[in-house]
Amino acid sequence: MRNDRHLSVEDLTARIDAGEIDTVVVAFTDMQGRLQGKRFHGAYFRDHVLGHGTEGCNYLLGVDVEMNTVPGYAITSWERGYGDMELVLDTDTTRLLPHLPATAMVQCDLAWPDGSPVAQSPRQVLARQVERARGLGYRAVAGTELEFILFDDTYEAAHRAGYQGLTPSNQYNIDYSVIGTSRVEPLLRDIRNTVYAAGLDVECAKGECNLGQHEIGFLFNDVVVTADNHAVYKTVAKEVASQHGKSLTFMAKWDEREGNSCHVHLSLRGLDDEVVFWDPDAGGRTPLYDSFVAGVLATMEELTLLYAPNINSYKRFADGSFAPTAVAWGEDNRTCAVRLVGRGAGARMENRVPGGDVNPYLVLAAMMAGGLHGVEQGLELEPPTEGNAYSSGKQKVPTTLRAARDLFAASAVARAAFGDEVVDHYTNAADVELAAFERSVTDWERKRGFERM
Repeated sequence: MRNDRHLSVEDLTARIDAGEIDTVVVAFTDMQGRLQGKRFHGAYFRDHVLGHGTEGCNYLLGVDVEMNTVPGYAITSWERGYGDMELVLDTDTTRLLPHLPATAMVQCDLAWPDGSPVAQSPRQVLARQVERARGLGYRAVAGTELEFILFDDTYEAAHRAGYQGLTPSNQYNIDYSVIGTSRVEPLLRDIRNTVYAAGLDVECAKGECNLGQHEIGFLFNDVVVTADNHAVYKTVAKEVASQHGKSLTFMAKWDEREGNSCHVHLSLRGLDDEVVFWDPDAGGRTPLYDSFVAGVLATMEELTLLYAPNINSYKRFADGSFAPTAVAWGEDNRTCAVRLVGRGAGARMENRVPGGDVNPYLVLAAMMAGGLHGVEQGLELEPPTEGNAYSSGKQKVPTTLRAARDLFAASAVARAAFGDEVVDHYTNAADVELAAFERSVTDWERKRGFERM
C-alpha cells in the first residue's frame, strides 16, 4: 500500500462486511482535472465491481467545463454513438473519505471495451512518460503547491450572486501571517486532518498574498501518486469548505490581485531511488540535471497549453506578480519560470508557470516530456538568470490560450512524446474553450460599453 492510511482490498471488504463502509466512490480524473464517477453501495461494489470494474460514457473525455457535448473529438461524438469506456480500478488508490459518512474511494484508469488504454486519459498521458523515464533508467518524484482563495459565502450563495461581491475570509495580505491564518484555522485544520486520514502526507498550511488566499502543501512522492492525491485534495477541500458554510476557488486568476499558483517540484531518481540530480563529490548538479532543466526550458512555450489550459490561466501571467513571464531559470530566484532549489537528495526544479486550475497529470507529463527530451538530446543548460527575470529580455511564455494552442498543435516534441491522438485531443479542448469565450459577453464589456459607447 502507498502508506498505512490507505486501505488494502481485504481491509476494504472487511469494513464493508462489518457495515463500517456502505458507500464506495469510483472515480477518474477528466480533462479539466476533476474527479468524475459513481457512488456504489458497498455490498454491490464488493460483489460486482471489485473484480470487474465499471463503465462510463466516453463523452466524459469530450465535454467542456459545463458538461456540454462539443464537436471535434475523434474518440467521442454523436456519429460514434457516445459509447462506453471501462473504469479500471487501481486498488492501490483505495482510501477512506473521512469527511463523508462510511465512504471510501478508488481511483481508476480508463480503457476501451477491448481492454486497450484510452491514450487521451490524463492518467494515461502521464503513465506514458513514466514508462519512457523507466526505459532510460529513471523514475520521477514530484510535489505540488496548490493555492486557493477562501470566501465566507457558500457555493450556493456565490452562484446566486453571480460570483460578484463575495466576502473573502481575510481582509488583508496574510502571507506567512499566523494571526491571519488563525482566523480560519478551524477550516484549514479540518482540511489538513481530513486529507491526512485519506492517505495524503500533509506538510503545512500558510497564508498567501491575495485576500483570503491560502496554501496547503504535501510531501513529495512518485509522480502518479502525487497526481492522484492532488485530484483528491482539490475535491475534498471544496467539500470540507462547503461543510463549513464557506467556498473556495482554485481559479488561476480570481481578481486583479495575485492569482492562485500551482508550483510543481520535480526531480528524477534512479530505479532503486538513488540520487541522480546531484553529485556529492563535486558538490553540485549533475549533467543529467542540467539537461533535464534545459529540456523543460526549451519546450516550455510549446507545452504551455498543459501548464495553462484555460482562458483565465493567462490572466495570471503578470510582471512583478510572482507569476513568471520569462522563460528563464535561476538559483532560488522566484522571478524565473524555473527555480532550482535544494542540495543533495533535495535537489529539484520548481516550475512556477502552472496555476491552480492545472490538471496534475498533464502538467507532470509535460514537465517529464520536456525534461526527457533534454536528456535524450543532451541539451546544455544556459547560464542562470540573476536578478529580475521580468526585465531580463528573455523570451516570454505565451500570453494567450490561442497562442499556446497553436504552439502545442505544431510541436514536434509534443507529438513525439504524447502521440498525435493526444495532441489533437487537447488542441480541440483549447478550441472549445476559445469558442465558448468568444461567444460570451463579459461584465467588463457591459461596464465599458452600456452607456458610454
